[in-house]
Amino acid sequence: MRIPDSYSEVDDTGEADLAFRVNVSTGAPILVGILLEHKSGRDPIIFDQISKYIYSVMKIQDKNRIFSGIPTMAIIFYNGRDNWNPLKILEKSYPDYFRGKVLPFQCTFVNMADIPDSDCLACEDIATGMGIIALKYAFNKNKLLELLPQFCKFLNKMPQHEASCLLEKTSIYLMEYLGKDFLKELNMAFVSIGQKYGFVSIGDHFRQQMAEQLDKERQQFEKKLADEHNKLNKAEEEKINTARKMVSDKKLTIEEASAYFKLSKEEIMGK
Repeated sequence: MRIPDSYSEVDDTGEADLAFRVNVSTGAPILVGILLEHKSGRDPIIFDQISKYIYSVMKIQDKNRIFSGIPTMAIIFYNGRDNWNPLKILEKSYPDYFRGKVLPFQCTFVNMADIPDSDCLACEDIATGMGIIALKYAFNKNKLLELLPQFCKFLNKMPQHEASCLLEKTSIYLMEYLGKDFLKELNMAFVSIGQKYGFVSIGDHFRQQMAEQLDKERQQFEKKLADEHNKLNKAEEEKINTARKMVSDKKLTIEEASAYFKLSKEEIMGK
């Protein structure tokens, strides 16, 4: 059972990507928790964050239970530039007896760099394989460009709507991070499959984005011109009204008003 974000009482954001309650398959009908956490850089307070999130999210309101929380497994996925294993750092100063028992919850650490590329390419779930590669080489554009197109030959094994959705996510999610030049190259590898499934290619997305930007700029320019035109009309109208009032109040003759305000007699008289 997925725990929605609105359930969390933790003030800080981004502490947990996914949280679930799961019924155990054997024994008593009890719940366990699964917490999936993603880090792309070293975080010295990661276990404090997880502990707080577990307490807030995994607790259940049941007065008949002797303990309000539920046993939880936290899985940390890491794809940072540097080698890092917070579990080893945490347990380093403890004797062997306490290894695996230091935390008040179960925890495992998965470094994306340790997952072989061959396993990702052979993964039956294509989206999972692509996702791991995207995370693993998030800081290595050349390697990402080399590996992602290799998944193209597997996409025809997926249902049409799933392949289309996966390709669209790949385009949109990686666009700003990797840059347009990279994605144009990636688009060349995906284009045939994209056309087959009716996928809006990266190139099409860029062209649509450019057209929308040009249209937005055109509308902004036209609005600015219209605003300036309205300001000039309003100023001219105020000048004419002022000239008429000066003439009407006999403070200026129509000749003097015409010369002073640079208006014709006809404009002042409203003819």
